[in-house]
Amino acid sequence: MIDFAHIDAANVAEVGGKGAALGELARIDGVRVPNGFCVTTDAFRRMVGAVPPIGALLDRLARVAAEDRAAIRALSAEVRRAVEDVAVHDALAAQVGEALTRLGADGACAVRSSATAEDLPTASFAGQQDSYLNVTGPDAVLRHVRLCWASLFTERAVTYRVRNGFDHRGIGMAVVVQRMVFPDAAGTMFTADPVTSNRGTVTVEAGWGLGEALVSGRVCGDVYTVRDGRVVSTAIADKTLVALASPGGGVQEAPVEPELRTRPALTAAQAVRLARLGRSVEAHFGRPQDIEWCRVGDDFHVVQSRPITTLFPIPPSEDGENHVYVSVGHQQMMTDAMKPLGLSFWQMTTPRRMHEAGGRLFVDVAPLLATSAGRAGLMEALGGSDPLLGDAMRTVLDRDGFVRTDDDAPGTPDASTSPPTGTAPAGEPPAGTAPAAPPAPVDADPALVHELIRAGEASVATLRSRIRDLSGPPTPTPAGPRCSSPSPAW
Repeated sequence: MIDFAHIDAANVAEVGGKGAALGELARIDGVRVPNGFCVTTDAFRRMVGAVPPIGALLDRLARVAAEDRAAIRALSAEVRRAVEDVAVHDALAAQVGEALTRLGADGACAVRSSATAEDLPTASFAGQQDSYLNVTGPDAVLRHVRLCWASLFTERAVTYRVRNGFDHRGIGMAVVVQRMVFPDAAGTMFTADPVTSNRGTVTVEAGWGLGEALVSGRVCGDVYTVRDGRVVSTAIADKTLVALASPGGGVQEAPVEPELRTRPALTAAQAVRLARLGRSVEAHFGRPQDIEWCRVGDDFHVVQSRPITTLFPIPPSEDGENHVYVSVGHQQMMTDAMKPLGLSFWQMTTPRRMHEAGGRLFVDVAPLLATSAGRAGLMEALGGSDPLLGDAMRTVLDRDGFVRTDDDAPGTPDASTSPPTGTAPAGEPPAGTAPAAPPAPVDADPALVHELIRAGEASVATLRSRIRDLSGPPTPTPAGPRCSSPSPAW
């Protein structure tokens, strides 16, 4: 048993992804997290491992293919029943009871699953395990702890693990027990747009009551788009349903009162405050976050945060300036990601600095856009070779102040000055783009071909001698005619 005050990111193996995130959130100044504790993965393994039938069932489950839905459904149901019937040791029951007393013995709790393979940067297990709200009393909490353990083996969770190569035995389940918050409004917040990958935009979704109906997708909420400290767009939903705490425990749904259906769940000022809170959470974790929050009166509580796993990565930058990256591969009609060797080799063959992200190479054209001549040449080149890319570049230029131009940045180099390292000369497109105008014709000279062949053969011979000791004995050259051709221009 571990209280939030003693949990951080280093405890993922003990408290799972959600538990570790809550421990980290509780350490951020200005972020309010309802108090709680975690029943550790060690307790789960000791309780579940003591039941012989579960091991045999997991062995059978490990041999089932992801396509065999019927077998997964039947076996996972057997595992869940066995886990739900596990007898909780007296020592664990006593520890849970003591922890609940510290929270307030008569207070309601949220009992939430927290698997070790959850909220990962490279995989999203969100919503696959169960959570329960408004649970009161030690006996009810322990019963719901077992239900959370069992939810590790739902058909959906098992199928996802099989398809993504996760071992059923290698994943542990912790359980978060947290003081219940009964909010006036609740919802989610993305500190980057998950559709456009725009890191400058915070998207807030809000609804009345508990966030259960909103997070599950049963109802639509109000949507607020916040950028640069102000709400730039608002879409108020017709909120017909609200999730409320049931007097007998659990959650019940009810219709929203008519006068509240189209009333905003947040004011503009509250949406901006929430976005500012989201930026604090993002800065702490070092990456864009998907955050769940509650509002009680005018106070916000954060009840979960996980990384957004769908964003395309961007090249790292420490200068605080805006950058405009153009894909080199797309200009060559090479839209697939490249292998590391290809990325390395390409960068060895170009004098211009390129930035790597998502298995692709990019050129930063922001310095080129700073000059009127550079903008004109780049737009002519990009618009002529790829109209969609040209439209995208015009959209960037239309964003007031995003690109520092020679009109608003005194001292910016003009077209006659060499551009910064990593960009094409002013008036020319970046590496990988089509030229703005065809080059001047070259007089035919047959000797040039033979010179290129000799240069290529000399280069291969030099390379062969350098790598002989690294790659083993040279491969015998087969008999027969030999042909050489000049290296391709790209």
